[in-house]
Amino acid sequence: MPLNLTKIAFGAQSFADLESWYANRRSPNVTTRYRPTRWEECIGGSLFWIHQHNIVARSEILGFSETENGRWSIDLEPRLIPVYPQPKRAHQGWRYLKGEPPRDLAEGEEVGDVLPGALATRLQKLGLI
Repeated sequence: MPLNLTKIAFGAQSFADLESWYANRRSPNVTTRYRPTRWEECIGGSLFWIHQHNIVARSEILGFSETENGRWSIDLEPRLIPVYPQPKRAHQGWRYLKGEPPRDLAEGEEVGDVLPGALATRLQKLGLI
């Protein structure tokens, strides 16, 4: 089973901003200072995007490549797949996703109003969601 990564959608003011990052791009990527030590296991996995303290979408990891300035590029599938929101604390850079990844939303499925991240985290700790 491939490994998955998480990353903050830094700079995105809304989910529409995150979608616009993928619009009209044939090969979206994310640059990072360090390549994951288990990078080979990540190929075929997904990069899950965190927005407002919730995992909200994913894109398949196609590979890793070194950039001209010595950084690493996480090469992504040019398709953003919405997932059922799952509370997740903010962090810097990327992290391995521990536990079960959130499920993809079915075509036309609506999530409704998403709880704020802090509230969702508290309710999850209480076992209510």
